[in-house]
Amino acid sequence: MKHDASVYQRLGGAVLVLALISGCASQQPSGVGQSSGDRSAGAMETKQSNDRDTAGGRYAMSGDAYPLDPPDVSDVPDAQPRDEPYSRAGNRPTYEVWGKTYHVLPDADGYSKRGLASWYGKKFHGYATSNGEIYDMYKMSAAHRSLPLPTYARVTNQRNGQSVIVRVNDRGPFHSDREIDLSYAAAARLDILDEGTGEVKVEAINPAQWRAQRSGGRSSAPEPETSPTQASPARSSEAESGAENDASTVYLQIAALGDARTAEQLQARLSDELAHQVRVQARDDVYRVQVGPVAADQEAEARKALHDAGFTDVFIVR
Repeated sequence: MKHDASVYQRLGGAVLVLALISGCASQQPSGVGQSSGDRSAGAMETKQSNDRDTAGGRYAMSGDAYPLDPPDVSDVPDAQPRDEPYSRAGNRPTYEVWGKTYHVLPDADGYSKRGLASWYGKKFHGYATSNGEIYDMYKMSAAHRSLPLPTYARVTNQRNGQSVIVRVNDRGPFHSDREIDLSYAAAARLDILDEGTGEVKVEAINPAQWRAQRSGGRSSAPEPETSPTQASPARSSEAESGAENDASTVYLQIAALGDARTAEQLQARLSDELAHQVRVQARDDVYRVQVGPVAADQEAEARKALHDAGFTDVFIVR
């Protein structure tokens, strides 16, 4: 979602007020806003949270924008649908934002709707989403007002036919003319970055049916991340290097952030909470927070510890 000051300046005072209330223009994305409960529940203290503890929060702040010198996201793979329990945070049956009450669906089965898609970016990158994860604008994710979190959905650009699969883990957009808010990567893949919005079709995916449909065809897309290449000095050691070469060990990635300090703060926090080591891998100005090395017989325990700490979106890197 994006506020276009240049458009607003050409409009009259009355139109300006209406535009600010009813929606965003097309040149700067505005982020996803939450009620105080949804935005703060399960939120990680990776940055100061006082500006997102109210319905205004970061959603009401100006200044969202394209990332500076972003990495190439044309090859970022679709989210891979899998069976997940609904998150504890962000799934209240009802919630309120700016005096309006919204209702969360009990499930996503059969959900299909056409509408306007927008996107949100730099202002929210590295901050907590409604279900307590960390928003990463370079992943295939999205925000929706009513789908349960998380939900996997196929989003198709009605103009060019391009489609992506996203994982819905946030709430928004809170404008009546918008159906879904996409991450920077998803918007780039659908070719709606420059326009800011685009007509799309949103279809919820049943992971079991999706797997069954694909079982006779090609294998699913690879994991979003490749093997780590650059370890944080604080976590580099001969023992870790040896474990990294062991095929029976893995790393569990929990976040990919655009800010080194935020990644280091998250690393420090989890180092105090988890039995395994936590490292930060830096590449292309993206800082990946990974737990490990984790032996095969320790993976289930490590995943449970991360889930208890609020990290449900975890995947393996080697």
